[in-house]
Amino acid sequence: MRSSRQNKLLFPALLTVAATVAACVPPGNATPDDAGATSATPVSTLPRPPVNVLTAAFEDTFDRPEAGLATKLPPLFGIGNLTAEGGADTDASVVSDGGNGVNAAADGGVRMRRFLETLSDGGMVLRTVPVPMGSQDKPAQSGQPLQPAPGEDKTNIGPNWTQAQTNAWRIEDGWLCVENAHNHGIWFSRPIPINARIEWDAKSDSPEGDLKAELWGDGRGFAKGNSYNDATSYLAILGGWKNTLHVLARLDEHKEDRKVVRVDKDSDDPRQKPVMRGQIYHVKVERTDAKTVRYYVDTLLMATFVDTEPLMGPGHDHFGFNDWEAKVCFDNVKITPLPQ
Repeated sequence: MRSSRQNKLLFPALLTVAATVAACVPPGNATPDDAGATSATPVSTLPRPPVNVLTAAFEDTFDRPEAGLATKLPPLFGIGNLTAEGGADTDASVVSDGGNGVNAAADGGVRMRRFLETLSDGGMVLRTVPVPMGSQDKPAQSGQPLQPAPGEDKTNIGPNWTQAQTNAWRIEDGWLCVENAHNHGIWFSRPIPINARIEWDAKSDSPEGDLKAELWGDGRGFAKGNSYNDATSYLAILGGWKNTLHVLARLDEHKEDRKVVRVDKDSDDPRQKPVMRGQIYHVKVERTDAKTVRYYVDTLLMATFVDTEPLMGPGHDHFGFNDWEAKVCFDNVKITPLPQ
């Protein structure tokens, strides 16, 4: 019988032998757990999100007045002197000669001004404020166009969107519209997460279709030439190339690796139907695993792009719309962060 001292000496030796045997197991016989294999992307390989990345669902219905509404409003009432309490004198007369927003009181006391104020959610509100008269602040003559007030959004698109070297984008009847943008798009101002679901409604006022969006781009890019081969994003295009192709592309809308559905109005495949002028399409693009982009139109899966070098991180974390020449409009944008 071994002594307790002998057992103590033998036990570490057995551990050493066991470890050696385990290390000699052929790799082909090891289980995935043994080898540390995993099909998920390691968290450590994902880029660090920017500090202001979208973390809650964002929605924009573009339900705000068209740009320039302040210059089209009916005339204001003339206002007398401000009262001691800060209110306006109620003895006012109606301007009847077509003035449109700036009117002086008969006694030179104050004038009133209308302007559109941008709200934090991208909406707009009409403000009417008294403007005191001063030696250098003479009232506008009746009928003179109202000048933009300080801080007024001249396009009325709102602070959540940034046009890319253009002023072609505008609000029209509650839609975000553009024509002849020539691939100078408009970008959502805040970064979006790597995994997200992005939805919107789209319609074309042209038989050429051309409904285009950019996913996971740099938030400021635009075409430097006639061909948009220098994009920073994935491009989802419905009815492109004069309504002959539906495309999901990466960085270059002409590149051979793009996913293409050819339009055929006589096909039984609903994915191949052309864009119909005036019809509203509900579009959805989502990425759930940091590498696979799926493109849906009216619940139909149009294309899937599995990217071995996914666009993500700085320079690839914004969403936007784009256009060539057709008049197109977008509405009901919803961006939903998904588990990262």
